[in-house]
Amino acid sequence: MVKSARFGNRVYFNENLHVNTTNICVLACRFCAFRKGPRHSDAYALSVDEFIHRIEPLSDRIDEVHSVGGLHPEWTVEHYSELYRGIRERFPHIHLKSLTSVEIKHISNRSGISVKQTLKKLIESGLGSLPGGGAEILVDSVRNRICRGKESSDEYLEIHDIAHSLGIPTNCTMLFGTVETVTQRVIHIDRLRTQQDQSGGFQCFVPYPFLPDKTRLPEAQLASSSEVIRVIAISRLMLDNIPHIKAYRMNIGDHLATLSLKAGADDIDGTVGHEEIMHDAGSTTRLDTTADELARLIEDADSVAVKRDSVYSSFSVYNGHSDVVEMYLPIADQT
Repeated sequence: MVKSARFGNRVYFNENLHVNTTNICVLACRFCAFRKGPRHSDAYALSVDEFIHRIEPLSDRIDEVHSVGGLHPEWTVEHYSELYRGIRERFPHIHLKSLTSVEIKHISNRSGISVKQTLKKLIESGLGSLPGGGAEILVDSVRNRICRGKESSDEYLEIHDIAHSLGIPTNCTMLFGTVETVTQRVIHIDRLRTQQDQSGGFQCFVPYPFLPDKTRLPEAQLASSSEVIRVIAISRLMLDNIPHIKAYRMNIGDHLATLSLKAGADDIDGTVGHEEIMHDAGSTTRLDTTADELARLIEDADSVAVKRDSVYSSFSVYNGHSDVVEMYLPIADQT
């Protein structure tokens, strides 16, 4: 088994928190249940203080904040720089994983500067890595049907290429089960593989199926549980140059995530604490899972729970609240 040869029975996780900046978005993607117009009664845009207030209760337990949001019609790079500086100053131990490629493109356009200049400013302010969301399917005919107006397939890859050239590690994703064919899924994975050969900065691939609640895509061919498992298994075989495959339990649930650990996934989403995008679309995965419970879930899959940092550079076998842990690198990184 490819995963076992690379990582043995180890499964990685971290203690993180999701905080979304805003659900206001200038686009209206058909697969999205999160987006709101600026006049909608449920629309919100967090101030810097409000964002930091969301982190405060869990700040002594988490080591990462994962933050994405809508394309706010007014925010420029200065807003995000102020936010990231505020987070870094208040919580210097917390890694900030933030912004999809279309957010970066939008911020760049609103600010009148290049993507590279935008990323440089954000790195200086405290941005640590990119979560990789928004890839959907990297075939433009599919994108034109489900998310017209977003960045093109080439632009998604180009923005990640620029991030990698600046030393920013990123994840990459795939949303499947909308209107794409199996062949188009393979094209998507192959494009990520080719990009990784060129820039080498993808650290984790996160495939997840479309959830239909409150969306506008009635023609979607929803993925079955067995399809999810097959996608993860094929991804592990095809993406031999991307180290980690994540079972994104916010989308597929804890039970299917556990099964995915037997099918090639070696990473599982962390404690999360709060999540809106998938839950607005129908996810029922718990948001109050503790690190101890997550470790037990991993152990139920006959695996060893290994706590990691955001960029996969620090690892320790999870041992509850004990201060004594075994430190090591993944098998693939040992020399």
